[in-house]
Amino acid sequence: MEINLRGKKPDIRYLDDMREVLCDRKWAKKAPNLEVYYMYRGLKKKNGLRYDITLIPPQMLGKEFVKTKGHEHLGKFGELYIVLEGAAIFLMQKREGDKIKDVYVIKAKKGEVAIIPPHSGHVTINPSKKPLKMANWVAENCQSSYKAFEKKRGACYYFTESGWIKNGNYKKIPKLRFEKPLKKIPKNLDFLKGK
Repeated sequence: MEINLRGKKPDIRYLDDMREVLCDRKWAKKAPNLEVYYMYRGLKKKNGLRYDITLIPPQMLGKEFVKTKGHEHLGKFGELYIVLEGAAIFLMQKREGDKIKDVYVIKAKKGEVAIIPPHSGHVTINPSKKPLKMANWVAENCQSSYKAFEKKRGACYYFTESGWIKNGNYKKIPKLRFEKPLKKIPKNLDFLKGK
């Protein structure tokens, strides 16, 4: 689905919105309040679902690759992401209370799809020197919570120039595992509606 973003006004995620979820705290304390990524929400609505586009320019946040702040969905909502340009790393973590029960990564390139299951916190990382442009389908009535990520200063793993680093604010973290992306979008997206 080709949507022209010219003339559309994005929501901007600034560094001040995410300093507390970054790995490199020393860098985060001194860095200026730069624009980190851009969210174009509600570009299309269909059958109770909303289509958004997010642009994540390439940059380093200290020693960490640029990423989204990370959030969980309130309720049983899933989400579907499609990489439109560039490459993405989707990190999903499933928690019960304060414990992480599962954590995995999907690496996806242009045209590939990642499904975020219900009850999974997730972060998207741009690991390249090119802009990442991705779209997502999510239920219109889905609400996001950033609290778990803010409390633990990010996801349970950070992706840095040295590779994956465990976030020491989590007591016990499962070993990181890797899943493959889907090659195309499923025909029926009703599973995203949280029913």
